[in-house]
Amino acid sequence: MTGALPRDAVQALPWRAGLAYGLLGLPLAFAALPLYVVLPHHYASDLGLPLATVGALLLLVRLMDAAADPLLGRWSDLLFRRSAHLVLWVFGASALLLGGGMAALFFPLVQGPAALAVWMVAGLLLTCLAHSLLVIAHQAWGVRLGGDGVQRSRIVAWREGPGLIGVVMASALSVAWGAGAMFGMFALALLAGWLALWQAPPPPPVAGELRQRHEPRNPRLWQPLTQAPFRRLLAVFLCNGIASAIPAALMLFFAQDRLLASPPQIALFLILYFLSGALSMPGWLRVVRRFGLERAWLGGMLLAVACFAWAAALQGGQVAAFAVICVLSGAALGADLAVPGALLSLLIERQGAQGAHDGAYLGWWNLATKLNLALAAGATLPLLQWLDYLPGSRDALALQRLAWMYALLPCVLKLTAAWLLHRLLIASKQPIPGVTP
Repeated sequence: MTGALPRDAVQALPWRAGLAYGLLGLPLAFAALPLYVVLPHHYASDLGLPLATVGALLLLVRLMDAAADPLLGRWSDLLFRRSAHLVLWVFGASALLLGGGMAALFFPLVQGPAALAVWMVAGLLLTCLAHSLLVIAHQAWGVRLGGDGVQRSRIVAWREGPGLIGVVMASALSVAWGAGAMFGMFALALLAGWLALWQAPPPPPVAGELRQRHEPRNPRLWQPLTQAPFRRLLAVFLCNGIASAIPAALMLFFAQDRLLASPPQIALFLILYFLSGALSMPGWLRVVRRFGLERAWLGGMLLAVACFAWAAALQGGQVAAFAVICVLSGAALGADLAVPGALLSLLIERQGAQGAHDGAYLGWWNLATKLNLALAAGATLPLLQWLDYLPGSRDALALQRLAWMYALLPCVLKLTAAWLLHRLLIASKQPIPGVTP
């Protein structure tokens, strides 16, 4: 007996309920783009910190932030065990910390390399921890709503769809209206998402079922890692995530120096990519219904490689060709957003942890996400500097190395992830129950 409602008892989520739950994903993703895409470029190019220093500091902070995620996941479980209302009030406090930390990061009150480095580390720690708790608890809320594979994909899509809209808004506003207007809109979106969540379907209570299972109320922190199905899924997620994080860390450098794109063109690239991802979500849900979650994810990985690899051959001025790449690879993004979270949700149900220890799994899952981002920035930025690339460089060889790092290395990693997915989850004959037809 699991902590979830029986699958046949779970009703399809009405669109109003889905929107009430998922709207918070908009400001959370809105915050992610400035933190993970804009911030490295801002501190290296605008504030003058050396590229290697920025990469090393980002690696340090993200590793510290990632290490806290399993603990935040456990705390999320304790909060849900008390009441959904307590979770909502913790959401509000975390949102205040997130907004304040974001403003401090992009409008520092200090000058000089040493002071800026300390300011960036302190601001990132505060902001990332608040963001992490919001993300983990928001994901745990969705996991506890239950359902079959298609229903869980819809719940993830309700969260990730507004998230993509948030990224598009952040991309457009940062260029059209500047940082001040961008953060003003972010604050309004954060408030709206928090208020909407009060109207979302509450997670069903499971305390009685938890006692019937005779499970410990406080399992060991590393309990999810002792389970082979979770380790297999996490391995695929890690490899695929690093492949996606490298272009995110290098996109502004590639567009500005390799393509010689203007700021409005760069904003358009981001908008096309994320808007294409949002529009592709209904199509990927149909693919999931027809082929199952694992095969849908595999198709998305292969499509991403086919659409993105030729970006390495682009030269200065080929902005139209890159815009096409953004649209096509954005369509593949929908699979990365809708499928892994649904696979994890079903795995949590199978392990009997739904409604009881969701946060423990989500903490490790988000730790993996942070490791992806940390390794992408912490390894590629110093490596590029070692390969003689610096922001604003016009050296042909250095720019070619930037292009290879930006486009070819992610494709190699994405193909490796596709091989792992096929070997560990499809060909092994051990798919997550209820996922593969």
